Amino acid sequence: MPTAMPPGRLITIEGIDGAGKTTLAQALASQLNHRGVDVRVLREPGGVAAAERIREVVKDPATRLGPRAEALLYAAARAQLVEEAVDPLLRARAVVLLDRFVDSSLAYQGAARGLGVEAVRAINEFGTHGLVPDRTLLLDVDVRVGRSRARHRDPTRDRLERERDEFFSVVAAAYLELWRRDPRRVRRIDASRPFHTVLAAALEEIADLL
Repeated sequence: MPTAMPPGRLITIEGIDGAGKTTLAQALASQLNHRGVDVRVLREPGGVAAAERIREVVKDPATRLGPRAEALLYAAARAQLVEEAVDPLLRARAVVLLDRFVDSSLAYQGAARGLGVEAVRAINEFGTHGLVPDRTLLLDVDVRVGRSRARHRDPTRDRLERERDEFFSVVAAAYLELWRRDPRRVRRIDASRPFHTVLAAALEEIADLL
């Protein structure tokens, strides 16, 4: 009998700015592609044309946004990304590596902006048709370390990166709470370790999906 095709998988990478999400996504894709896995890397907000335009708005330091408008814009960008790219890729049985997803909004807008995690979860469930990642890799790093990395990467800093350290402390705490509530899906990885160790840990945490 022919071997059944594996289902598509959605793996998301989360963490505060400077945790190393983008670097890890690229390294994972390289490793998995060498193993013959069909991997596609997407980012949030963005990944498709309309979502990239929203990204320009929410990242622009000159843009003034209230918390609710910010949350709705992120949810709108996510809805378009899911409809236009993520869902088709999953139906084609690809492995989608997504740099941020709903958990980012739960931590940033739900917790740090004070909108409430469940309220933000609701608008994102509507926008994504309730899509839940198969696995989420949470890169946990000290806020001061993450902030230093982010500033080194881009001294100009975007609108959110200009928030105070206290804001990111709330974000980090919210991420850890999401991990505690759903450890089967969310896997915490100590991102302060050398990168090769982080990459090895990430590969181990998703091995059962592949």
